[in-house]
Amino acid sequence: MKRFIALLLVCVFAAPLAFAEEKAAQPADNMEIVREAIRAEKKVLIAENMQLTQSEADMFWPIYDAYQKDIKKIVDKDLANIKKFAENYGSMTDEAANEIIKAHLANEAEYLKLKNTYLPKFMKVLPATKVARYYQLENKIAAVISYDLAAEIPLFE
Repeated sequence: MKRFIALLLVCVFAAPLAFAEEKAAQPADNMEIVREAIRAEKKVLIAENMQLTQSEADMFWPIYDAYQKDIKKIVDKDLANIKKFAENYGSMTDEAANEIIKAHLANEAEYLKLKNTYLPKFMKVLPATKVARYYQLENKIAAVISYDLAAEIPLFE
């Protein structure tokens, strides 16, 4: 539980930092350093909370790594969409808003599809109780990051 709280704190402080860095046009290296730190801490959190046997771990981690790689592609598109929103803030046209909304919903659909695609892969190597635990950990981490990013997104006045 302490590790979970530590990761949440990293996410709370790193996600806005990463978003602010991107807004300030910092080198991509800085953003990638923050993201790598979050990914490494996330993997430790998952490991500590999954209570995998050695044989389960041997089968789980390759699937986890592939899943994270696929999630990153969706997150990158989400961040680009948020950046587009921020850049158009104050001069948002209906056309631009429509594009942003459609892109956001497409990303959500893609993420749900990805979760459904990986579910049978996880179910082949873990009991359902551990798969449920893993998906809940992913949901909690995503909720914290989404909350922090939402705080950085401007709203129309």
